[in-house]
Amino acid sequence: MSSTTTVTVPEVALKHGNARPMPAIGMGTANFPVVHDTIRDAVLAAAELGFRHFDTASMYGTEPPLGDALAEALRRGLVASREEVFVTTKLWCTQCQPHLVLPSLRQSLQNLQLEYVDLYLIHWPVSLKPGPKVFPAKREDAVPFDFEGVWREMEECHRLGLAKAIGVSNFTTTHLDKIMATATVPPAVNQVEMNPVWQQRKLREYCAEKGIHVTAYSPLGGQNWSGEGNAVMDSEVLAEIAKARGKSLAQVALRWIYEQGVTPIVKSFSKERLKQNLEIFDWELTDDDLLKVSQLAQKKMVTAAGFFSSEGEFNSVDLADMEIVEA
Repeated sequence: MSSTTTVTVPEVALKHGNARPMPAIGMGTANFPVVHDTIRDAVLAAAELGFRHFDTASMYGTEPPLGDALAEALRRGLVASREEVFVTTKLWCTQCQPHLVLPSLRQSLQNLQLEYVDLYLIHWPVSLKPGPKVFPAKREDAVPFDFEGVWREMEECHRLGLAKAIGVSNFTTTHLDKIMATATVPPAVNQVEMNPVWQQRKLREYCAEKGIHVTAYSPLGGQNWSGEGNAVMDSEVLAEIAKARGKSLAQVALRWIYEQGVTPIVKSFSKERLKQNLEIFDWELTDDDLLKVSQLAQKKMVTAAGFFSSEGEFNSVDLADMEIVEA
């Protein structure tokens, strides 16, 4: 066993499905290009520090290194058992047809070397023609999304015990309404872009009413591929709060998300930053801090238009129906 101090992370019980409680912070693994050893080593370092919640997706190509890392962590005794770990993966848009849902999860489980995932999410409210995973997607490949049929098969994954809980990602209240209209097992989670500069108030209110737990990707304002800078990490308001609290700006952003009852999924492959990301549970923001954060200008980075290449035409769907910015 390592002498590294392991942080015990609080957990939140999910209201739907039968997954173990979700650790209140998760490690994201989306990274391009995928370097297998880099990801495996970072996950091992995270496990050593106390991370027990790991987030991947078939689209990321990081299921195999995550699977290798978890197998190694078990062998080394960094984690005591499979039941101690919470693993999320996601169904990609090219598999968002009812007959492809279960085969896609089975492939993910093979990649992860696991018998089940704790949480299986529909990655986007977008359905693409079956084929290779390409990003950005071609407009002509977008097809109507069979929400009822796909969700029925997600429920089958749950019924078979291959996914302890099921949910969605990048869904607005409009998309969630379509799922809730037919669901016998409601989504346990909606994973969306959320941080101090994109606070998702309307969506969070809806999810709270329906018992859907929100998890936050880009909690530190990532996904800024356009090179416009980072509205979270560049925030003078957050920097001032961090200085006053004696914390890093990233810790303030993550603590703010945690205090909203939301679980941040944060990606770092640096052991020192991984360690700092866990140090958010033994202090609090003040009412004045929370007021300042509530007044920050809002700006979303990820949109449906950014998902598709600018060329080509939508033949059978409307971009507005796939929009992930909550009106």
